[in-house]
Amino acid sequence: MRTLVVGDIHGGLRALRQVLEKVHPTDGDRFIFLGDYVDGWSEVAETVSFLIEFSNKYACTFIRGNHDYLLYQYLKHNDYNAMWLHHGGASSIESYKRLSKSQKEDHLYFYETLRDYYVDDSNRLFVHAGFTNVHGIHHEHFKNMVFWDRTLWEVARSMDPSLTKDDIHYPQRLALYEEIYIGHTAVSKIGYTVPLNFANLWNIDTGAAFNGPLTVFDVDTKEYWQSDPVYTLYPDEKGRN
Repeated sequence: MRTLVVGDIHGGLRALRQVLEKVHPTDGDRFIFLGDYVDGWSEVAETVSFLIEFSNKYACTFIRGNHDYLLYQYLKHNDYNAMWLHHGGASSIESYKRLSKSQKEDHLYFYETLRDYYVDDSNRLFVHAGFTNVHGIHHEHFKNMVFWDRTLWEVARSMDPSLTKDDIHYPQRLALYEEIYIGHTAVSKIGYTVPLNFANLWNIDTGAAFNGPLTVFDVDTKEYWQSDPVYTLYPDEKGRN
C-alpha cells in the first residue's frame, strides 16, 4: 500500500486530474491531502466536488488549510475577510456561485470534517502548516496555529544539516516525530518547484497557486509526480500571482 501526500491545490483541478493520471491510483493507496484546496484558480468548487467523489473510491485523509478555513467562514457565516479576498478568495466566491444549495451543503460538511492534522502508525505527522508547542501537536495551545504556523518550516530550514536527533541542539518539535509533512509555504518562494527536505521535515507545496506544479509524493519511496506548471493549464487566469 502506498501512502501518497498531495500538496496545496488552490482550485487547480486540471492539475490535480493530470498528476493523478501519472500516479495511477489503486485500491490499496492512501491519499493524504495537506489542505488549501481552494482560493486561486477558477475551479475551486469543482475541485472540492472532485475530492468528495474521489474519496468514495480511495482511502483519503483531508487536512484543513488556512484557505479552507477562511472559505468556510464565508460560506457558513458570510464572513468577508479583506485579506482573504486579496489572496484568492474572490475566485472561490465566483466558483461557488455555480453550485446548487444541496451541493453547497455537501461542501460545508466536507469543510467541517477536515482534520487539523494526522499522525500515522509510523509516527509521521501530516499537517498543513506546523505547530509551536514543544510537547507536540496534541498539546498545541492555539488550535488554528496548525494551519497558519511558519516557524516550524523556518526552524528546519535554518538547522545545521549535520545534527542528528540525539543531539541536544536538534529542535525538540522536530524530534518528536519520525517525519513531518507540510504544505502552506510554497517552496517556489525560495526558487524551487520540487519537494524540499530539511532535517526530518518535507514541504510538498511546490507552488501550484503561483508558477509551480502540483505534486503527489510517496512517503515511503520518496518518489514524486508533478503536473505541468499550473498556470499553463489556466492560460487566461492569473491565479494568486
